[in-house]
Amino acid sequence: MDHFQYRDGVLYAEDVALPEIAADVGTPFYCYSSATLVRHYEVFDQALSALEKRMVCFAVKANSHVGVLATLARAGAGADVVSEGEIRQALVAGIPASRIVFSGVGKKPSEMRFALEAGIFQFNVESLPELHALSEQAVALGAEASIALRVNPDVNPETHAKISTGQKESKFGIPMEQALEVYATAASLPGIRVQGVSVHIGSQLTVLEPFRNAFLRVRALVEELRAAGHAIEVIDLGGGLGIPYTRGNEPPLPDAYGAIVTEVMDGMDATFVFEPGRMIAGNAGIMVSEVIYVKQGAERNYLIVDAGMNDLVRPSMYDAHHDIVPVLEARQAETMVADVVGPVCETGDIFAKDREVAAVSPGDLVAFRSAGAYGAVMSGVYNSRPLIPEVLVHGAQYEVIRRRPSYEDMLGKQIMPTWLL
Repeated sequence: MDHFQYRDGVLYAEDVALPEIAADVGTPFYCYSSATLVRHYEVFDQALSALEKRMVCFAVKANSHVGVLATLARAGAGADVVSEGEIRQALVAGIPASRIVFSGVGKKPSEMRFALEAGIFQFNVESLPELHALSEQAVALGAEASIALRVNPDVNPETHAKISTGQKESKFGIPMEQALEVYATAASLPGIRVQGVSVHIGSQLTVLEPFRNAFLRVRALVEELRAAGHAIEVIDLGGGLGIPYTRGNEPPLPDAYGAIVTEVMDGMDATFVFEPGRMIAGNAGIMVSEVIYVKQGAERNYLIVDAGMNDLVRPSMYDAHHDIVPVLEARQAETMVADVVGPVCETGDIFAKDREVAAVSPGDLVAFRSAGAYGAVMSGVYNSRPLIPEVLVHGAQYEVIRRRPSYEDMLGKQIMPTWLL
């Protein structure tokens, strides 16, 4: 469930009519629902309530705006981060360092130092070279780095290849067969405190069996590590649960996911860490765009909107589906088949191909659903197009939490070489 519903024929975000926001900030823009963010966090956390010791750390890469993070922080969320910038955003949003886990394959020494000084809960270490680098930084600071090794269980997550992370050809994690050796090395290094095991097999998983397979392998590894004398106190099971981008194509609910976790990890005394991102933020956000033209081509119709692939890259990058609905419900009475495209000068600037959509007209508003995750965070300024605003709604209130920069703002960031002045 989300909080974007039609009322009297107009699409609302909670208690705010979307045309009101469009008139205020212009189009295109992102809009997030506070109520949906909190509800999805609480539903996911409740699904894991059988685990007495647990920590749900929102994957900041899905939506890193401090307003979104602060909303989730007040609900009790921690943060899964992959850069110093994301650590800083989480801290500013009010997420304590003691609820931050630092993932990612390419942590730089400067980022390690910042995280150590902040006192984060855990580093999810992904390679032997990273382990040695972290030891060096910890020793230099006179600190201790609490770590989990991210293991690669070689499980096919049955998702898009570009968001699959748990197979042996992936850049992520340490091969399971090398884990005992690397854990022995970690235990011998100064400045390193081994406390956990971490796994993450991919994103937008729509079946549960890959989770079960991965979790069974993690359980077996934890038992083996404990038998070898390692005090494994934390089991980080990652994220990856999918969301319904299309109606009628619903992935498993959090309750079903929680049941598998509870079943597989029964009797394991540990603090369990989870890293959902898309599951919490995806359906909590939409992108609103205005129709510029309806063009009749030689072989197909084109619905040209003012949002482009630079604003929402998922369809171009992942062939991802987003439902596209009219902001005025009456426009759904008639439909047309068209390619929904943007103004960017690229053939790949396509949101939908041969899609049956509402027969909208120039000037009408359309909403791209399920755009709250991996939307604004992946946007750019290709074709010298300004980043679009982000708006956060809370009941009947809304605020622009990222304004649209002016062209002067954009040009002001560019520096002319002195020899050309």
